[in-house]
Amino acid sequence: MPAAGSEGEEGPAAPGGGPAGEQAGPGTPKLCGYLQKLSGKGPLRGFRTRWFVFDPRRCYLYYFKGPQEALPLGHLDIASACFSYHQPEAGAAAAGDEAAAFEVHSPNGAVAVLKAATRQDMTYWLQELQQKRWEYCNNLDAAKRDSRTSPTPSDFSKGLVAKDNPDLSILSQNASAERARNILAVETSPTDLVGEQAASQPAPVQPSAINFSLKQWSTEIKNSMSSLRKGNNENRKSVFYTTEEWELLDPTPKDLEDSMALEEKRKHLAEGSKGLTSSAFPFDFGRIPHKTRRPLKDMIGSSKNRNSSDSSPTEWYSGNGNKLVSELQLKCQSQQEELEKLKKDLSSQKELVRLLQQTVRSSQYDKYFASRLCEGVPKDKLELLHQKDDQILGLNNQLEKLNLEKDSLQQEVKNLKCKVGELNEQLGMLMETIQAKDEVIMKLSRQLSECEDNTSSQSGAVNSSMATCTNKELQELDRLKDNLQGYKTQNKFLNKEILELSALRRNAEAREREWQAKYTSLEAKLCQIESKYLILLQEMKTPVCSEEQSPAREVITQLLEDALKAETSEQPEQAFFKPHLVSEYDIYGFQTVPEDDDEEKLVAKSRALDLRSLSLSENREISAGVKWENYLASTMNREMMRSVELKNLIRSGIPHEHRSKMWKWCVNLHVKKFKDSTVPGYFQTLLQNALEKQNPASKQIELDLLRTLPNNKHYSSPTSEGIQKLRNVLLAFSWRNPDIGYCQGLNRLVAIALLYLEQEDAFWCLVTIVEVFMPRDYYTKTLLGSQVDQRVFKDLMSEKLPRLHAHFEQYKVDYTLITFNWFLVVFVDSVVSDILFKIWDSFLYEGPKVIFRFALALFKYKEEEILKLQDSMSIFKYLRYFTRTILDARKLTGIAFGDLNPFPLRQIRNRRTYHLEKVRLELTELEAIREDFLRERETCVEKRDLISDDEEDS
Repeated sequence: MPAAGSEGEEGPAAPGGGPAGEQAGPGTPKLCGYLQKLSGKGPLRGFRTRWFVFDPRRCYLYYFKGPQEALPLGHLDIASACFSYHQPEAGAAAAGDEAAAFEVHSPNGAVAVLKAATRQDMTYWLQELQQKRWEYCNNLDAAKRDSRTSPTPSDFSKGLVAKDNPDLSILSQNASAERARNILAVETSPTDLVGEQAASQPAPVQPSAINFSLKQWSTEIKNSMSSLRKGNNENRKSVFYTTEEWELLDPTPKDLEDSMALEEKRKHLAEGSKGLTSSAFPFDFGRIPHKTRRPLKDMIGSSKNRNSSDSSPTEWYSGNGNKLVSELQLKCQSQQEELEKLKKDLSSQKELVRLLQQTVRSSQYDKYFASRLCEGVPKDKLELLHQKDDQILGLNNQLEKLNLEKDSLQQEVKNLKCKVGELNEQLGMLMETIQAKDEVIMKLSRQLSECEDNTSSQSGAVNSSMATCTNKELQELDRLKDNLQGYKTQNKFLNKEILELSALRRNAEAREREWQAKYTSLEAKLCQIESKYLILLQEMKTPVCSEEQSPAREVITQLLEDALKAETSEQPEQAFFKPHLVSEYDIYGFQTVPEDDDEEKLVAKSRALDLRSLSLSENREISAGVKWENYLASTMNREMMRSVELKNLIRSGIPHEHRSKMWKWCVNLHVKKFKDSTVPGYFQTLLQNALEKQNPASKQIELDLLRTLPNNKHYSSPTSEGIQKLRNVLLAFSWRNPDIGYCQGLNRLVAIALLYLEQEDAFWCLVTIVEVFMPRDYYTKTLLGSQVDQRVFKDLMSEKLPRLHAHFEQYKVDYTLITFNWFLVVFVDSVVSDILFKIWDSFLYEGPKVIFRFALALFKYKEEEILKLQDSMSIFKYLRYFTRTILDARKLTGIAFGDLNPFPLRQIRNRRTYHLEKVRLELTELEAIREDFLRERETCVEKRDLISDDEEDS
């Protein structure tokens, strides 16, 4: 029975996890697993196993070819879908084939047919999909569907971002609808083929869609071929067909060898007969003798054991066919008799010719000896010689007669063999006929005995039939009870579906009214702004002759006030959700709009609106989060390892909810050798020592804590949670690495790491950056490594961006004054937060080469704008803020990892080594100059009041 009010939808069913509209948190199981989707056309249409993943951000069910795939084959929009399934009939339920199939209907009329492994899985899928749709459609509107506005706190288990509270208000639930839904809910639990653990299970094997149809064709072909095969005794042995399944098997090697041997015998037989036929039949039945002959008794016995109650005997030859065969046999026999007579005449004529030739040879022989030996030879010897000749002739004649007799006997033997073959063939056909008649007789006998038994035991049959009917009625009753329970479950599901769809329809209508009101308000506001702009343009066009204040000034002031005015909740367009299009803080805790300067405030708000626009356009495409969830599900049964696929995913950006896990994995990947050599509680031990003992770096750390990220709410006040964590990590690191202790810049690195990592993980992240990624002396007092990297970056600029480098050289602009801070703190406070965290994703996975890539990419992004500037002051002023105007992270990533290739790390290392020697030489020269200055100051009285920069700092 189809679901009432359901509409069709075509699309693949996908598993979803966790409550709809929320991200699957650590304690919420993700809805994913294997299902079979009906797809294909014609003979190829059938169910194919697919891996399904539910995306709660967009309420989509994505389906993939397998758990390891990154790109989905398609998706279903569950938010606008409805579900139904059919209660299986008795036969279908017994077969279990369609018992677990259900349908997903879309508003456009398309229907996606999905099948679970069991009815339990099907019920679980339907309940979960209903729940996801209900929560998504009931609790979310357009603002909440954007995950950028406010992430769900259950997404993260670590870091300061995880503790943010959502600023969205949830719509109040309908209590009666919730009660009805709970009453109609069916409690089910999934099997191993549902959930993240299913990724480690092998995909269930489904029967091929093409096998069933081909089986029907092959059956027809077998039935047709069996009546056409000639010369095979096994096929001609059965005159009657039964309802058994016949299979068309390939011949075995032994059968092939036997057929070859029989063919050779037939050839030899034909050569020996010299044209004589060996059978009176026109067909070739007798030329292939039987391999084995069973006795007639055995054949009759086997025929009795055969179940022929349902068989319908069908003879090969009908009456007309037998008559035609007999006429052909008669004609062939008469022709063969005439041929035999002609052959006998021919043989007699040959014999006569042979005798005449022999007589001629003997007469010539006598004449020869008579002429040669008569003279001078005694008469008695001559007579003796004649006698010997006569004996030789007699023996030759006798030998020839014997040869003739032998030929005739051989011919008789061949004829007898041919007759034996004919008789054997006739015997086989008679045996088959007898066997068929025996089967008919047995069938008639059984029918006769059944009739006699029915007439003799009519009274006993009534009792047995009543018992049989009772058993059948009980079985039918059990079947009806099962069907009743199934229909009850189906009825509860469909009633719940109708209830939810009705409630969702009412909510959609209310949302539509809200959106209509919002649209009307925005349209009115747009008309007012356009009117003011037209007035402003008119006033700007009109020249102002007097010194009085122009009306345009008032219009501009009013427009600025409207743009910066905080929107109130009483406005109709904001009645449905709390957050504005531009929130006070972004998802990372950074302040989006400054509080002091109105001009800066306006620019910041404009930038935030641009970022919002970019995020909305990106959300129209397939969610990158689904690719990540699919990849992480595929790594459940194996350890995550470096791979090209993982590198490409990280370069495109780690999703907000997975960044904590991936950053921790990347850090552990680089510091595994350090952590293995430490004892448990190493971080706490360092922190305890730094707090209890005198630490020279603690004073500078305290001074820089509140100056770290003042525009981030996690570090904005002394009581902020991030301040204490930042202090602990910096103190522990200063105790671990006393050569560095603390350097300005380390506080910003730790502050960014703490947004997604706990204290100990952030400590190891700092160890990774300072001790693994960056060269030695990068964060020491001399900043030797940082200076070297700036010279390497200059070389890369001249190679990768020669026009821009020449432009800077022409106007003598030292851009390393700007880029020095990029390298020191990995772009913190230099780019917008979205781009910053995407850079850090790749940086923690690939290393410091990423900094060079993105530094070059930033210049290439704005290359044309910089080339238009024609004086050093304007260029340097533009370089100080241009990175904050770059908002398109995808374009910047494409430049960094695509346009700048090739980018070998070996080249950077070689240039670092080269410039390191030069910088060290320059520092040695500077130190020598300083020592000379100190000596000269001590010896010269006039210069004793002069002090160096180092002395002034100290």
